[in-house]
Amino acid sequence: MRNKYKILSMLMIVATIVFMVQVLTGCGSKAEKWAYNHDPDKAVIAFYDNGKSVYKGNSYTFTRDGQYINLTDIFGKEQKLRYTMENGNMLLYEKSTYKYDGEKAGDGITGVWKQDNGWSYQFTEDGRFSEENIFFGHYSLDEENKCIKLMYDDPLEDTYLYYTLEGDELTIDYPWPMVRM
Repeated sequence: MRNKYKILSMLMIVATIVFMVQVLTGCGSKAEKWAYNHDPDKAVIAFYDNGKSVYKGNSYTFTRDGQYINLTDIFGKEQKLRYTMENGNMLLYEKSTYKYDGEKAGDGITGVWKQDNGWSYQFTEDGRFSEENIFFGHYSLDEENKCIKLMYDDPLEDTYLYYTLEGDELTIDYPWPMVRM
C-alpha cells in the first residue's frame, strides 16, 4: 500500500511540473519575435500562432499579407503597419506625425515639419532635404505612390518614406530595420 501512495505521489509531482512548464512557456504557443537591429535584445513586435500579437507592449489580434500587418486592439481600433522582408529580415514602417512649422506656402511637402519632441524634416523646392538638422541630401517625390526617396549626402543607404499629407500634418511611415529574436 505504501508503494501505491509513493507512486501516486510521484505521478502528481510529475503532472504538476509538466503543467507548470506548459503554463510558463505559453502552453506550447510559438512566437515570432522581432527587435530593432540597434537594440536586438528587446522585442518590439511578436506574433503568436493563435492570432495574437504584442506591439510595443500592447496586445492585439493580427493579420498580415505581403505588405501590411493589421493590428486590432480589444476596442476594435485598427492599426496598419507597412512592412517588407529582405534576406530574412524585416523593415517595419512606423508612423510619426509632423506639423507644419510656419505659414503654409503650398499644397506639397515643401517646408519645415516638426514634432513636439523637436524632431524635424525640411524639404525645399529645389529637391534638398534635412532630417533632424543632422542628415542632409536630395529627395525625389513619387506623389502617385505617396513615397519620398531620401538620397543622403553622407554614405548612408537611400531611404524610402511613405507619407500622408492632410492640411498642416504630415504623417511619415519611417522604415526601421528589424532582426528576428
